[in-house]
Amino acid sequence: MYNKISKNKNILSMIMLFIIAIPTFVFASVPAGSSDKDISWFLMVTSLFGGMGMFLYGMEMMSDGMKIAAGNKMRSVLEKLTSNRLLAVGVGAFVTMVIQSSSATTVMLVSFVNSGLLSFVQGLGVILGSNIGSTITAQIVAFKVTDYALTLIAVGAMTALFSKKDSTKNIGFVILGFGLLFYGMKVMSDTMKPLRTNPTFNNILTSFENPFMGILAGAAFTALIQSSSATTGIVITLASGGSITLEAGIPLIFGANVGTCVTALLAGLNASREAKRVAIAHVTFNVLGVGLFVFWIPTFADWISQTSDNIPRQIANAHTIFNILATVVFIPFTPLVARLIIKYFPDEKVERDISKPAVMHLDNNVFSTPTVAITNAQAEIRGVVGLLERVVGSVAKPFISTDSLHDIEDEEEDFEAGLQTRIEKIVFLNKKISSYLIKINNQDLAPAQSQEVFTLVSVVNNINSIKNSVDLRLHDLLIKKESESEELPAGLIEEIESYHKKIVRQIKRLGKFFERYDQSKIDKIVTKGKKYKDLEEKYRIDHIKRSGSEDVNEKQKQIYQELMDMLKEISIFIDLIAERLGELDTVE
Repeated sequence: MYNKISKNKNILSMIMLFIIAIPTFVFASVPAGSSDKDISWFLMVTSLFGGMGMFLYGMEMMSDGMKIAAGNKMRSVLEKLTSNRLLAVGVGAFVTMVIQSSSATTVMLVSFVNSGLLSFVQGLGVILGSNIGSTITAQIVAFKVTDYALTLIAVGAMTALFSKKDSTKNIGFVILGFGLLFYGMKVMSDTMKPLRTNPTFNNILTSFENPFMGILAGAAFTALIQSSSATTGIVITLASGGSITLEAGIPLIFGANVGTCVTALLAGLNASREAKRVAIAHVTFNVLGVGLFVFWIPTFADWISQTSDNIPRQIANAHTIFNILATVVFIPFTPLVARLIIKYFPDEKVERDISKPAVMHLDNNVFSTPTVAITNAQAEIRGVVGLLERVVGSVAKPFISTDSLHDIEDEEEDFEAGLQTRIEKIVFLNKKISSYLIKINNQDLAPAQSQEVFTLVSVVNNINSIKNSVDLRLHDLLIKKESESEELPAGLIEEIESYHKKIVRQIKRLGKFFERYDQSKIDKIVTKGKKYKDLEEKYRIDHIKRSGSEDVNEKQKQIYQELMDMLKEISIFIDLIAERLGELDTVE
């Protein structure tokens, strides 16, 4: 966020002029008590949309500031989610409350399910919780703080511009976003005051008391701006100006709950089948929830009217209570809903040419949410580590086995051809991942996120180095082995096999880390790496001692030494990867 503003030093000045100019024009052209004929409709419309633009921009700035300030902490909370449904609801509500966007939570959830971090069933509780968390914004907006909007703008702007700490700058942008949001509300409210006596305008707003018209309007507007919180805030603004009733406001916020599903559906378009189910579940819960309430809106409105004396607070309460009641109703049925969705949207059997490399997780539509983009990159790296495990897992086979050489997965394919296919896949995917990480780095990142991107670039580079080591050394070793008529002595084979298995286990641990980002796996890699280093030195000393033995000829000694050097080099790069990943655990 700070980088965006620092690129243009005049942006805050432009905002301030915009803030001052709108009410000046409005108040100059529309004096109190003016008739319809005196109203300047051009200024009325431009002021209304200007205030709305300020409101939406303030909400986006506030949400972005919170997401950057939260960094990857929200991802950590979701990653540690258990199968407990109530806990999942609490986590969804908490994450959405912090980042102020149920859409962002759902997009994040779709990405985590797509990456294999969470199961579909685990995600259902988070969806219900995110709906509750999104109501916090409405509760804040319902407070009468528009008189302090300029103070918030001043404090936020000063904090964002003059603070030296990035974390404080982000908090400044959150405050500035709140200020712009509330001032936008004031501009819209003041602009619409002359319209209270306009029959056409009143007829339009009154038509929203028809539940289906109100729900349709709320859903369409929310789908357009992709923020149910913004829609609810605008409805509360209309109510605070006396332009809308509670009976008209409730259908509009119901519609907002339906319209917000569009973001999840868009996020699931190019995702896995499991992630698509998350988006479908989001639509199912929200549409069914509205369906349960739509036929008793008058009764619901009568009940809500008793919770407060002013309509803006009543609408905010209606939004919160509706989502809480819907969650209470649906939470016992999440397993049933999951089974039904899985039944009607089963796993697809996709025929894919495994000989050709393909990107599985790198979605270019989520860069605005760096946490999701970073998770996608990690998921793709996990696939590369799986390829690397098969490459390194096969390098010792020609030297410890007397069987005819063929690919480890396809007996009809030549050993070297299969190995080269996987190496080419690693090259292809690493290029794609590196390019993706550069694009992430161009976004507004928290310090911890920047460090994580830098670390992942380092991981990709070290995987490339392992690939290069195998690619450059193994072919020459195979040629030397073919020119040697005798097999390696049993003692050498035993040492090669033992050391090789340990290196492969290290890569497996690395793969397990990328499955759940479990730092204990990295700690184990580091601990085992030290032991394996000592073991390799022992083997090297033993090899020097038997250098004069007649049981091993010079070519066999050379093959053994070069093969062990290659495995040692692979081990060093794995240690470097673990060292980099271990540093992430200490980054705040």
